[in-house]
Amino acid sequence: MRYRNTLSVAAIILCFVLAVVSCQKLMPPEPPHEEVLGAPLEGLTQEQLLNHVLGDEEFGRVFGSHDGLGPIYVATSCEGCHIGDGKGHPLTTLTRFNRYTGVFYDPMADKGGPQLQHRAISGYQPEIIPAAATGVTRLLPPSVAGLGFLEAVPDAAILAMADSTDVNGDGVSGVPNLVTAPPYFIAQSWHIPVNGKYIGRFGRKAGAINLLQQTANAYLNDIGITSDFNMEDLYNVQVGNYSGDHVPDPEVSASTVNNVVFYLRTLKVPPRRNTADADVQAGENIFMQVGCAKCHVPSLTTGYSEVEALSYKTFYPYTDLLMHDMGPGLDDGYTEGTAATSEWRTTPLWGLGLQQYSQGGQMFLMHDGRAATIEEAINLHGGEASGSRTQYQALSQADKDKLIKFLMSL
Repeated sequence: MRYRNTLSVAAIILCFVLAVVSCQKLMPPEPPHEEVLGAPLEGLTQEQLLNHVLGDEEFGRVFGSHDGLGPIYVATSCEGCHIGDGKGHPLTTLTRFNRYTGVFYDPMADKGGPQLQHRAISGYQPEIIPAAATGVTRLLPPSVAGLGFLEAVPDAAILAMADSTDVNGDGVSGVPNLVTAPPYFIAQSWHIPVNGKYIGRFGRKAGAINLLQQTANAYLNDIGITSDFNMEDLYNVQVGNYSGDHVPDPEVSASTVNNVVFYLRTLKVPPRRNTADADVQAGENIFMQVGCAKCHVPSLTTGYSEVEALSYKTFYPYTDLLMHDMGPGLDDGYTEGTAATSEWRTTPLWGLGLQQYSQGGQMFLMHDGRAATIEEAINLHGGEASGSRTQYQALSQADKDKLIKFLMSL
């Protein structure tokens, strides 16, 4: 009997080992560290790593109607738009709209604006873009890697890069987008109010001041999930459907939202690759020479952060976090805060070379994904970027290739 039992146990162990070996052969290899976005930054304490993991779990949580999804919504999870913490796909874009009255831009809250919720749970109707809307834009979800560093840049550093009247005559006149703070916003010592508003830095129009505002708004406007920060369910005012989703509010707690905020705050920066390559180094010099770095500022430095791993760190996002006029070709007639409709926040270029991994193997660039290649994106730059675009177009093909090789290394 003991002999038969021993044979049975040995057979089970052998089958397990064979199964593991077979799975290892069938599964794709783990991607290199320099090609992974979704990882915590180095230097976190054990407690901070735990909070990071808790936030990671919530970031990937898929909501259903029993959880309070909707009743109108865009996506069912945070990760549904930011796959692998990377940039979104045109299928996951957000649509926003407003109406120009001749005096100001109306966010059309009485028509469900400014964001379209094009999906709904059973028994409800999704929204449609109102006929009266004069501005409609599609916004590609950005990568969420390294956001804690962008949040920790002091307002004074951003204001120091602004040049609203183009004093230096270089054709570039970046300005901050000034945003009305939500009731739950708590100003830090490095926040500088300007006419009662604060500098926005997150979103394509820099419409959110910090990661808490960005996250709380995403829970409500993207997933239709209420929290302690936004207590009322969305509903389709276009059809007069004023009832909620029959799930008690708030549907997630402040601690849940804060865990997701901490997760976003403590994601590592997108890793660089091929920095020793001679063509990459030459391309970086060309990037500077043609003036791209006037807006895509290579390095920024954080101020004090309660997360020591974020405090007083120099990092390389290639953005100034300011708004720039990109010309009529990129004017969708939509705006947020004090930004003009043709103004867009300088998109950070870090992670550009990894973007296709979260976009189905191809690139969708610009705020709405209209460009399929880096060269197409450069050629769409107008307004303040016209000078750099012209200088790029005058380069030899060899120098263009080096510049693009540099950008793909970011």
